[in-house]
Amino acid sequence: MNKTNTENRYVQILSTGVRLEGIMSIPVDAQGLVVFVHGSGSSRHSPRNQYVAQTLQEGGLATLLFDLLTPSEEQIDQRTAHMRFDISLLARRTAGAIEWLELQPYARDFPVGLFGSSTGAAAALIAAAELPEKIHAVVSRGGRPDLASEYLSKVEAPTLLIGGGLDDVVIDLNEQALKQMKAGSEKKIVIVPNASHLFEEPGTLEYVARLARDWFQRHISKVYSG
Repeated sequence: MNKTNTENRYVQILSTGVRLEGIMSIPVDAQGLVVFVHGSGSSRHSPRNQYVAQTLQEGGLATLLFDLLTPSEEQIDQRTAHMRFDISLLARRTAGAIEWLELQPYARDFPVGLFGSSTGAAAALIAAAELPEKIHAVVSRGGRPDLASEYLSKVEAPTLLIGGGLDDVVIDLNEQALKQMKAGSEKKIVIVPNASHLFEEPGTLEYVARLARDWFQRHISKVYSG
Protein backbone atom coordinates (compact mmCIF):
# COMPACT_ATOMS: atom_id res chain seq x y z
CA MET A 1 0.00 0.00 0.00
CA ASN A 2 1.46 3.36 -1.00
CA LYS A 3 0.85 6.88 0.15
CA THR A 4 -1.69 7.55 -2.61
CA ASN A 5 -4.05 5.09 -0.90
CA THR A 6 -3.90 6.95 2.41
CA GLU A 7 -6.13 9.87 3.38
CA ASN A 8 -4.41 12.46 5.57
CA ARG A 9 -6.48 14.69 7.85
CA TYR A 10 -5.05 17.60 9.81
CA VAL A 11 -7.03 17.71 13.03
CA GLN A 12 -7.43 19.70 16.21
CA ILE A 13 -8.07 17.45 19.18
CA LEU A 14 -10.00 18.71 22.18
CA SER A 15 -8.44 17.20 25.29
CA THR A 16 -8.28 18.43 28.90
CA GLY A 17 -9.65 21.81 27.84
CA VAL A 18 -7.01 22.58 25.20
CA ARG A 19 -6.68 22.11 21.44
CA LEU A 20 -3.89 19.82 20.30
CA GLU A 21 -2.61 19.68 16.72
CA GLY A 22 -2.47 16.33 14.98
CA ILE A 23 -2.43 14.45 11.71
CA MET A 24 -4.54 11.37 11.11
CA SER A 25 -3.67 9.06 8.24
CA ILE A 26 -6.24 6.49 7.15
CA PRO A 27 -5.31 3.87 4.55
CA VAL A 28 -8.01 2.37 2.35
CA ASP A 29 -9.54 -0.63 4.14
CA ALA A 30 -7.80 0.22 7.44
CA GLN A 31 -8.57 -2.30 10.15
CA GLY A 32 -7.45 -0.43 13.25
CA LEU A 33 -5.99 2.81 14.55
CA VAL A 34 -2.71 3.41 16.37
CA VAL A 35 -2.32 6.57 18.44
CA PHE A 36 1.28 7.74 18.92
CA VAL A 37 2.27 9.07 22.33
CA HIS A 38 5.63 10.73 21.84
CA GLY A 39 8.41 11.14 24.35
CA SER A 40 10.39 13.90 25.99
CA GLY A 41 10.69 17.05 23.94
CA SER A 42 9.22 15.46 20.81
CA SER A 43 6.09 16.17 18.73
CA ARG A 44 4.00 14.89 15.86
CA HIS A 45 6.92 15.91 13.62
CA SER A 46 9.24 13.24 15.07
CA PRO A 47 10.92 11.61 12.05
CA ARG A 48 11.23 8.31 13.91
CA ASN A 49 7.55 8.14 14.77
CA GLN A 50 6.62 9.28 11.26
CA TYR A 51 8.66 6.42 9.85
CA VAL A 52 6.97 3.88 12.12
CA ALA A 53 3.57 5.39 11.29
CA GLN A 54 4.20 4.97 7.56
CA THR A 55 5.10 1.32 8.10
CA LEU A 56 1.86 0.80 10.04
CA GLN A 57 -0.14 2.52 7.30
CA GLU A 58 1.42 0.21 4.73
CA GLY A 59 0.23 -2.63 6.95
CA GLY A 60 -3.39 -1.46 6.82
CA LEU A 61 -3.48 0.52 10.06
CA ALA A 62 -4.61 4.12 10.50
CA THR A 63 -2.37 6.35 12.62
CA LEU A 64 -2.78 9.49 14.69
CA LEU A 65 0.29 11.57 15.51
CA PHE A 66 -0.49 14.55 17.71
CA ASP A 67 1.20 17.08 19.95
CA LEU A 68 0.71 16.47 23.65
CA LEU A 69 1.46 20.13 24.41
CA THR A 70 0.05 23.33 22.95
CA PRO A 71 2.46 25.72 21.16
CA SER A 72 2.62 28.02 24.20
CA GLU A 73 3.22 25.08 26.52
CA GLU A 74 5.92 23.82 24.17
CA GLN A 75 7.73 27.16 24.44
CA ILE A 76 7.64 26.98 28.22
CA ASP A 77 8.76 23.36 28.19
CA GLN A 78 11.72 24.15 25.94
CA ARG A 79 13.00 26.43 28.70
CA THR A 80 12.07 24.36 31.75
CA ALA A 81 11.72 20.73 30.46
CA HIS A 82 9.02 20.43 33.12
CA MET A 83 5.83 19.52 31.28
CA ARG A 84 7.37 16.72 29.24
CA PHE A 85 7.92 14.81 32.50
CA ASP A 86 4.41 15.46 33.81
CA ILE A 87 3.34 11.90 33.07
CA SER A 88 -0.08 12.35 34.66
CA LEU A 89 -0.85 15.30 32.37
CA LEU A 90 0.37 13.43 29.30
CA ALA A 91 -1.73 10.40 30.22
CA ARG A 92 -4.85 12.55 30.68
CA ARG A 93 -4.29 14.16 27.31
CA THR A 94 -3.83 10.77 25.69
CA ALA A 95 -7.08 9.56 27.24
CA GLY A 96 -8.77 12.76 26.09
CA ALA A 97 -7.56 12.18 22.53
CA ILE A 98 -9.06 8.69 22.58
CA GLU A 99 -12.38 10.07 23.80
CA TRP A 100 -12.24 12.69 21.04
CA LEU A 101 -11.66 9.96 18.45
CA GLU A 102 -14.87 8.26 19.53
CA LEU A 103 -16.79 11.34 18.40
CA GLN A 104 -15.29 11.36 14.89
CA PRO A 105 -17.39 9.46 12.32
CA TYR A 106 -14.28 8.51 10.31
CA ALA A 107 -12.47 7.05 13.35
CA ARG A 108 -14.90 5.88 15.99
CA ASP A 109 -15.32 2.34 14.67
CA PHE A 110 -11.62 1.49 14.73
CA PRO A 111 -10.16 -0.60 17.56
CA VAL A 112 -7.32 1.43 19.08
CA GLY A 113 -3.72 0.67 19.95
CA LEU A 114 -1.09 2.94 21.52
CA PHE A 115 2.52 3.37 20.42
CA GLY A 116 4.55 5.12 23.12
CA SER A 117 8.18 6.20 23.05
CA SER A 118 10.45 7.30 25.89
CA THR A 119 8.36 9.02 28.60
CA GLY A 120 5.33 8.82 26.32
CA ALA A 121 5.30 5.06 26.84
CA ALA A 122 4.45 5.63 30.51
CA ALA A 123 1.56 7.91 29.54
CA ALA A 124 0.34 5.27 27.07
CA LEU A 125 0.41 2.55 29.71
CA ILE A 126 -1.49 4.69 32.20
CA ALA A 127 -4.14 5.43 29.57
CA ALA A 128 -4.36 1.72 28.75
CA ALA A 129 -4.79 0.88 32.44
CA GLU A 130 -7.56 3.44 32.85
CA LEU A 131 -9.36 2.61 29.57
CA PRO A 132 -9.13 -1.18 29.36
CA GLU A 133 -12.22 -1.52 27.19
CA LYS A 134 -10.88 0.95 24.62
CA ILE A 135 -7.19 0.07 24.24
CA HIS A 136 -6.51 -3.26 22.55
CA ALA A 137 -2.70 -3.24 22.29
CA VAL A 138 0.33 -1.23 23.43
CA VAL A 139 3.85 -1.00 21.98
CA SER A 140 6.68 0.83 23.76
CA ARG A 141 9.83 1.95 21.88
CA GLY A 142 12.74 2.76 24.16
CA GLY A 143 10.12 3.51 26.76
CA ARG A 144 10.11 4.34 30.45
CA PRO A 145 7.33 2.07 31.75
CA ASP A 146 8.81 2.43 35.23
CA LEU A 147 7.29 5.92 35.32
CA ALA A 148 3.88 4.21 35.28
CA SER A 149 4.81 1.59 37.88
CA GLU A 150 1.65 1.92 39.99
CA TYR A 151 -0.52 1.26 36.92
CA LEU A 152 1.37 -1.64 35.36
CA SER A 153 -0.55 -4.35 37.20
CA LYS A 154 -3.79 -2.92 35.76
CA VAL A 155 -2.80 -2.98 32.09
CA GLU A 156 -4.92 -5.61 30.35
CA ALA A 157 -3.96 -4.81 26.75
CA PRO A 158 -1.32 -7.02 25.11
CA THR A 159 1.92 -5.09 25.58
CA LEU A 160 5.19 -5.24 23.65
CA LEU A 161 8.25 -3.52 25.14
CA ILE A 162 11.07 -2.84 22.65
CA GLY A 163 14.52 -1.83 23.87
CA GLY A 164 17.87 -1.21 22.25
CA GLY A 165 20.63 -3.69 23.02
CA LEU A 166 23.03 -0.83 23.82
CA ASP A 167 20.55 0.94 26.11
CA ASP A 168 21.43 -0.91 29.31
CA VAL A 169 19.54 1.28 31.78
CA VAL A 170 16.30 1.20 29.79
CA ILE A 171 16.59 -2.57 29.29
CA ASP A 172 16.79 -3.05 33.05
CA LEU A 173 13.82 -0.74 33.65
CA ASN A 174 11.76 -2.57 31.03
CA GLU A 175 12.58 -5.98 32.43
CA GLN A 176 11.51 -4.84 35.88
CA ALA A 177 8.30 -3.35 34.46
CA LEU A 178 7.48 -6.59 32.65
CA LYS A 179 7.46 -8.42 35.97
CA GLN A 180 5.00 -5.90 37.43
CA MET A 181 2.47 -6.22 34.64
CA LYS A 182 -0.89 -7.87 35.08
CA ALA A 183 -0.68 -11.62 35.54
CA GLY A 184 -2.31 -13.49 32.69
CA SER A 185 -2.10 -10.61 30.23
CA GLU A 186 0.00 -11.03 27.09
CA LYS A 187 3.28 -9.22 27.50
CA LYS A 188 6.65 -9.46 25.80
CA ILE A 189 10.01 -7.71 25.67
CA VAL A 190 12.20 -7.65 22.56
CA ILE A 191 15.77 -6.34 22.60
CA VAL A 192 17.04 -5.04 19.27
CA PRO A 193 20.76 -5.95 18.93
CA ASN A 194 23.28 -3.13 18.50
CA ALA A 195 20.64 -0.42 18.93
CA SER A 196 20.97 2.66 21.12
CA HIS A 197 18.12 4.54 22.81
CA LEU A 198 16.97 6.36 19.66
CA PHE A 199 17.47 3.40 17.30
CA GLU A 200 19.66 5.48 15.00
CA GLU A 201 21.84 2.58 13.87
CA PRO A 202 21.24 1.22 10.33
CA GLY A 203 18.29 -1.15 10.15
CA THR A 204 17.28 -0.88 13.81
CA LEU A 205 14.31 1.49 13.40
CA GLU A 206 13.08 -0.59 10.48
CA TYR A 207 13.11 -3.61 12.77
CA VAL A 208 11.16 -1.71 15.43
CA ALA A 209 8.58 -0.65 12.86
CA ARG A 210 8.06 -4.22 11.67
CA LEU A 211 7.72 -5.50 15.24
CA ALA A 212 5.12 -2.83 15.99
CA ARG A 213 3.21 -3.48 12.77
CA ASP A 214 3.02 -7.21 13.42
CA TRP A 215 1.94 -6.69 17.05
CA PHE A 216 -0.84 -4.29 16.16
CA GLN A 217 -2.02 -6.34 13.19
CA ARG A 218 -2.24 -9.36 15.43
CA HIS A 219 -4.08 -7.70 18.29
CA ILE A 220 -6.23 -4.90 16.87
CA SER A 221 -6.95 -6.00 13.30
CA LYS A 222 -8.55 -9.17 14.65
CA VAL A 223 -10.86 -7.04 16.83
CA TYR A 224 -11.96 -5.09 13.75
CA SER A 225 -12.61 -8.25 11.76
CA GLY A 226 -14.58 -9.70 14.64
